[in-house]
Amino acid sequence: MLRSTSLLGLASILLGATAQNVTILHNTLTAHGVSAVYPTDSNYSTVTQAYNRRFTVSPMAVAFPTNVQQVAAAVMAGTAQNMPVVARSGGHSYIANGLGGTNSALVVDLSKMKAITVRASNNTALIETGNRLGDVALALNAKGRAIPHGTCSYVGIGGHSGYGGFGFTSRAWGLTLDTIKSATVVLANGTIASASSTVNPDLFWAIRGASPSFGIVTSIEVQTFAAPTSAIVFQYGWDSLDVTTASNAISSLQTFAASNIPAEFGAELVFSAGPSSSHVTVGLTGAFYGPASNFNTTIAPYLKTLPKPSWSTITPGSYINSVSVLASPDSLNTSIKADSTDTFYTKSLMTPEGSPMSAAAIKAFVTYMAVQGFSSNTAWFVEVELYGGSNSAISAVPLDSTAFAKRDTLFTIQMYASSDNSKPPYPAAGFTFLDGMASSITSNSPSNWSYGAYLNYADDRLANASTLYYGSHYPRLKSIKAAVDPLDTFRFPIGV
Repeated sequence: MLRSTSLLGLASILLGATAQNVTILHNTLTAHGVSAVYPTDSNYSTVTQAYNRRFTVSPMAVAFPTNVQQVAAAVMAGTAQNMPVVARSGGHSYIANGLGGTNSALVVDLSKMKAITVRASNNTALIETGNRLGDVALALNAKGRAIPHGTCSYVGIGGHSGYGGFGFTSRAWGLTLDTIKSATVVLANGTIASASSTVNPDLFWAIRGASPSFGIVTSIEVQTFAAPTSAIVFQYGWDSLDVTTASNAISSLQTFAASNIPAEFGAELVFSAGPSSSHVTVGLTGAFYGPASNFNTTIAPYLKTLPKPSWSTITPGSYINSVSVLASPDSLNTSIKADSTDTFYTKSLMTPEGSPMSAAAIKAFVTYMAVQGFSSNTAWFVEVELYGGSNSAISAVPLDSTAFAKRDTLFTIQMYASSDNSKPPYPAAGFTFLDGMASSITSNSPSNWSYGAYLNYADDRLANASTLYYGSHYPRLKSIKAAVDPLDTFRFPIGV
């Protein structure tokens, strides 16, 4: 009985401390003009709903600053109470890190910071990190410019550029983070710091590959590219391929990528459950940003290795039309409708260009998708994204020039499985299914195979995460972290 009384007393103390923390936080943020949502507010559950509804996270508060000074005030308010502080820029973290990943963080939501300025003098753009990809594409295109980024228009530019940022222009232009020339970063002590190759160069290195662990990036200056004069979006589909034929789709893409394909060619293979066991549905999606007259001769050698598609759609047009087609059914203007949610688990695997997937690994992988995938109680897909190959701008960047750790990547494979209705609860078998899918590749590859994982497809259950995500850069990242965030204010699962 004494033990129960003690536990009740402890619970009362903890609840009282939490209430006190919220009160102090509220008073501090209010004094600096920062609006925020707290657990007692009627809209708290809406504001704190994770994109991945597998997670239910309860932050201490969600602050909505409107400028960098208010971001600094919010960070200092959290630091003063040793709260975890996290940025939310778009809110699409696969493991709810934009809400802290675990309870009681202070979330600094950047959605009210959406300025975009395109500078004609040097073709750079200053982008606040509350913007989403669709809105960035529209603003830059209005000035005849563009940057590499993903196809999902609702993804936030802050997180996207902080960990990578892959799209179908990336083989020509690099990752989104490769375009960053400078950034404004709020550090844990409230300092508003500039970061570039000449100012705070260690910080600048770290934020291009691991930014959420080091501060809150409030704006990035990016080098833009001239929007291509023509663009062709291509989509080919095979409704049912057996294991041998589907395996050949991957192995042939490895061979094709090593041939002299132009940098303007971007593509991915997409796998999903087939109509019967031992079969898969396969799609080839991508875009070609070179001269339209060169498209057929570019893709023909690869298509010749595959059966005739069940269907195909070729959509020529302007650059911004290609961005719109790839984002469909979502609009590029993200103010048109509310963001969606899903309930899912994901894994990723980045295959080394110097040691492509073996025939055994490819066959085991495709067999797993064709057999276990047919009987899975999830709605799943797999994307095999072409990062490398001849003329790729991603692999042309020296490994140690940014914190992004996997420049030698040929494919980034995203394995994604939702609950059957996209709503909670998530089936336990979904974890086993994807874990086995990833293992089908690694267990049939050399023991020293230098593969990695992609942080924008974050996996909270990944073993050896620091090595797979940060690679050889992890020791330097830890050193910089100790210098700029000694109290580990910016902390969340799988961060530095």
